[in-house]
Amino acid sequence: MAEQTAPPEGAGIPGAPSAGPPGGPGPAVEDRPAKPDAAVVRDALGVGVAVGLSGFAFGVTSAGSGLSLLQTCVLSLLVFTGASQFALVGALAAGGNPYTAAAGAFFLGVRNAFYGLRLSQLLSLPRAVRPFAAHWVIDETTAVTLPQPTRRAARIGFTVTGLTLYVLWNLTTLVGALGAEALGDTDAWGLDAASPAVFLALLAPMLRSTVERVTAALAVLLALTLLPVLPAGVPVLLAALAAPVVLFLTGRTKRGPADGGAGGPEDGGDSGKNEDVAERQKGERCT
Repeated sequence: MAEQTAPPEGAGIPGAPSAGPPGGPGPAVEDRPAKPDAAVVRDALGVGVAVGLSGFAFGVTSAGSGLSLLQTCVLSLLVFTGASQFALVGALAAGGNPYTAAAGAFFLGVRNAFYGLRLSQLLSLPRAVRPFAAHWVIDETTAVTLPQPTRRAARIGFTVTGLTLYVLWNLTTLVGALGAEALGDTDAWGLDAASPAVFLALLAPMLRSTVERVTAALAVLLALTLLPVLPAGVPVLLAALAAPVVLFLTGRTKRGPADGGAGGPEDGGDSGKNEDVAERQKGERCT
């Protein structure tokens, strides 16, 4: 009875995080108030339907760019990431090299891999399901899933958004490709701007810090500046250089004050601390 076991993590300590339920997504998720399933489904359907209908714009744009009906539909079935699809057909329509166009689409799609790193921990799906779920890891499913307060709500939001968007996107792609001839000049309708506009609408609220906003602004500036002088698809690739440039400059800015603050006696960095230590040691020797 003399031996006592340690209390659970956070027990009796104000402000300490709780351990969370076994196998749960952690205190950051489970400690938040639950959200009704109907509300999650409503939000997921809203995003899935709104974005899924823009597949019509891709079908029209792809057919107008010279791709066949089969090629257009296979792109939506297998690639299933609107920004990359639009980047590919846009570069091809502008006369870009197919390899350059494919590279630009590929690098735009790489962001989904980073989404997957976060969603895999949050959803914690069975191994057999993960390869199929990975195909639905896109901007819209991530935007709906991440804010959910519980793992159950996150799974519902991800599944409903992914299923609704995948079905509608492919159906409207088919309809758009079939109706491209009836529309005539697709450029006059401006349908190619529909998916990028939706993407920007989802991205804008996520740019919360100054660093994120500066990075996005620099990427846009690079793309627009290089667009008239480089082949189609290349400006998109080079716009990614905005991220390391901003991170480098931010790192130098942070190191500057830090290095200055730790300087010698002339800048008052640690001189005060060193003098205090010397005074204490001198007093101890005297006693």
